[in-house]
Amino acid sequence: MPTETFEFQVEARQLLQLMIHSVYSNKDVFLRELVSNASDALDKLRLAALRDDSLDADVSDLHIELEIDGDARTLTVRDNGIGMSYDEVGQLIGTIANSGTAEFLRELREAQDAAGTEGLIGQFGVGFYSAFMVADEVTVLTRRAGEEQGTRWSSRGEGTYTLERVDGAPQGTSVTLHLKPADPDNQLHDYTSVWKIKEIVKRYSDFITWPVRLVGERGEDGGAAEPETLNSMKALWARSPEEVSEDEYHELYKHISHDWRDPLQTIRMRAEGTFEYQALLFLPAHAPHDLFTRDFKRGVQLYVKRVFIMDDCEALLPPYLRFVKGVVDAQDLSLNVSREILQQDRHIRMMQRRLTKKVLSSVKSMMTEAPERYATFWREFGTVLKEGLVTDSDNRDAVLAVASFATTHGDGESVTLKQYVERMRDGQDAVYYLTGESRESIDSSPHMEAFRERGIEVLLLTDPVDEVWVDAVGEYEGKPLRSIAKGEIDLGAQGDEKAGEDREKQAEEYAGLLGWMREQLDEDVKEVRLSTRLTVSPACLVADAHDLTPALESMYRAMGQEVPRTRRILELNADHALVKALNQAYREREDRSELTGTAELLHALAVVAEGGRPKDPARFVQLLADRLERTL
Repeated sequence: MPTETFEFQVEARQLLQLMIHSVYSNKDVFLRELVSNASDALDKLRLAALRDDSLDADVSDLHIELEIDGDARTLTVRDNGIGMSYDEVGQLIGTIANSGTAEFLRELREAQDAAGTEGLIGQFGVGFYSAFMVADEVTVLTRRAGEEQGTRWSSRGEGTYTLERVDGAPQGTSVTLHLKPADPDNQLHDYTSVWKIKEIVKRYSDFITWPVRLVGERGEDGGAAEPETLNSMKALWARSPEEVSEDEYHELYKHISHDWRDPLQTIRMRAEGTFEYQALLFLPAHAPHDLFTRDFKRGVQLYVKRVFIMDDCEALLPPYLRFVKGVVDAQDLSLNVSREILQQDRHIRMMQRRLTKKVLSSVKSMMTEAPERYATFWREFGTVLKEGLVTDSDNRDAVLAVASFATTHGDGESVTLKQYVERMRDGQDAVYYLTGESRESIDSSPHMEAFRERGIEVLLLTDPVDEVWVDAVGEYEGKPLRSIAKGEIDLGAQGDEKAGEDREKQAEEYAGLLGWMREQLDEDVKEVRLSTRLTVSPACLVADAHDLTPALESMYRAMGQEVPRTRRILELNADHALVKALNQAYREREDRSELTGTAELLHALAVVAEGGRPKDPARFVQLLADRLERTL
């Protein structure tokens, strides 16, 4: 059969070069990745055989083999699992079908030193490609179960690979590494050493449910020795917690997630009674690059009586916990259960409820027992967890209890709503917040002025989901959640009778100007009124209490939903020199046509102050230049 040569996809080529010239110190993990891939292939074959009686595949002795040839300096990882077809080899090895890869490589190029580079490698499970950390050339021989013809893939990692159809290939996949020359000064990384291979398997892959056998050794008589099984094959979730070390839990997590970092938290759960199951869940230490993409694979591994059923069982946890990794082993489900059946199964729904509560309670415990780890968790996953405030009304209180938010008080530490309410000022009847694109834009917002002057704490909400959940939640412990950019907020009149009288006089004095400006700006605003929230800026825009915010309008339109344009309210600061001068000019002049431009300019300034863009930027610039010219 002819051998064809292909070029790697750009991202795959870059990743290969990264592996070949890797500064990553722990190169031993390449074997963990290859054994993990082999284990997945065996899982898939057993599942396929359970669901398809006609599949022509041998499942009598599923296993993984490791073979060392010291003379040729090769190490082969072989399985008799599902295998790959000719097309699958090109798709799975020649390209990287992962939307986070490009982002990963961009960050890698921006890393300033070797330590930063190593940290980034640890954020991205590179699987098969890690073989090039220790090998000059890699050859793959594979045949998909049920097919007659096999495929040979080979590459030196230099930008191209070859594909060849072959006859007589055994079922499954063998990966042969042509190892780099031995380093006489570093025997600890001699991967032709039997003790080294045994040590790696024991450390990283002891829990693999399939036997990992070392073959090819010579016996005392010079003949071939019996294959030696290197792993215990004990499921960690079925063992007593006292029997399992933290390192073993961490290796299981890495096997499941293909993450090279330790998890942030390990969660064990055992349910007994009418429906029995065991769960071993993990909270990662960092968010994957593709967490918010449509193609992100979520869910935990599902086993039934230790038999692997599916890899990404979405039905076991809600979407807002999609970052959770782990294993659930049920005793009373059918081995032939499908994803469609799982969606309707009452046992699965019950498991989802209990697993969700367990994860949230573990996060709550972390808040008090390990605040630094909680801070890491919330920084990485707070945005996605807050989706539960909108989508999961049953657990809304539990999600709210583990949520924390930036605030105008303190030294940058986040606070919970409970902490906020405990330190509310006397007479304060609401939890105040402001949404925006960033902390900086909120801090500089004119809506903050009166609150900052009076020392009233405001929550600073910068995630897109914040625009939605505050309306869904509505209140906390009887205190309404109130946006400081919506409705009328009267902070000065609380207990201050004179302030109320002064505002009544101002309202009379400015009544004509407000009505006139309302007519001039009719297309853009529905009301013009004096403000109680401004102390420095001349004007700001606010919405009625139940109106959509501009950010929420944009969000709906981005999702293809048509929403009517909302006209907002323009508030003026009666104590600002510009507003005072405009009111005086309005009262003194009969021809007010020249004042129209100033009214437009005030509105445009309010739009710019909240990070928006004037409706007509060219006219805004013209008006501003004209007014500046008059001052010279």
